[in-house]
Amino acid sequence: MKYISKFFWLFVGVLFIFSGLIKINDPVGTAIKLEEYFEVFSEDISPLFLSLKPAALFLSIFLSAAEIVLGVALLIRWKLKEVLVALLVMIVFFTFLTFYSAYFNKVTDCGCFGDAIKLTPWESFTKDIVLLVMIVVLLFTRRYLQPFVRPAVGATVTALTAILSIGIGWYAYEHLPYIDFRAYKVGNNIPTLMKPKAPLRYKYIMVKDGQEQEFEEYPMGDEFKFKEMVAINPEDGPKITDFNVWNDQGDFTQEILSGTKLLVVVHNVSKANRDHFDKINQLVQDAEQQGIAPVVITSAGKQEFEEFRHEVGLAAPYFFGDGTVLKTMIRSNPGIMLLQEGTVKGMWHHNDTPGIAEVKAAL
Repeated sequence: MKYISKFFWLFVGVLFIFSGLIKINDPVGTAIKLEEYFEVFSEDISPLFLSLKPAALFLSIFLSAAEIVLGVALLIRWKLKEVLVALLVMIVFFTFLTFYSAYFNKVTDCGCFGDAIKLTPWESFTKDIVLLVMIVVLLFTRRYLQPFVRPAVGATVTALTAILSIGIGWYAYEHLPYIDFRAYKVGNNIPTLMKPKAPLRYKYIMVKDGQEQEFEEYPMGDEFKFKEMVAINPEDGPKITDFNVWNDQGDFTQEILSGTKLLVVVHNVSKANRDHFDKINQLVQDAEQQGIAPVVITSAGKQEFEEFRHEVGLAAPYFFGDGTVLKTMIRSNPGIMLLQEGTVKGMWHHNDTPGIAEVKAAL
């Protein structure tokens, strides 16, 4: 039992640190995922959950930092009982979320490991059950885990970890994720990722006499009742399925993905930061003079955006896109992306608005 306890100790500690680091690398993405849960719970449980949406970013950084801090505290065996109880509370909370997602098919990606590792809801739930069992075992076998450091040293290491974790998360929010795991990261070609790597194959789930059966070809006969169609090779499907750009005149997706474009992405005008539009407007003007076509993509309504662009002096043609897609493209509002024949050549947070020389150097 001693060796099992030590294995669980190492596994749980490392996994919580890894999970926290992945989430805190992209606090905006984690906040978006929390908002999804709040919206679902507001419909299914209580409208009061909507009141938590403004706090999503704070909770994103706090929960991610807590995972890292508790993981480090566990590894150095500081206040072991209290840390394990805190981990137990956290994993019970996560297990509830993943079970709810899996059983009711509400949030199809729990965001447990951000965009780095995608898990199905049932895979996430299974992972949490395993961790729950491990933590319970650790609580009852902690006598095998003697502290590595003195209490004062443990407290200092834990406090420094908390400060560092929060600082890492806040810096990522004020700039962009340190490591980009999304399909729109620099170097990726969007048109290529909009196509499947191989033809998708499907299996048909049919029901006959109350029993489910699977077929790779649709069965003939009235005795079978169709239930669902499931992809056999989903990993070969397109990584980008919902990138579309339009205006009142029609679809302009292909035009955006051709030539060299400087995209100014504005997710939501009411929440858009207005502090750096002097630099953004200068960049738009300089880009146009250098033969780089500036384009604005927004999820706001036409009248709302007209008022906004006149307020900030943004003089560039604008198009519309889905708000969720725009948040996926860049974790900044506004954000700047440079495309060349559909390949992402550069990406900047509004706090890091580049000059034209930096933009040209990225081509």
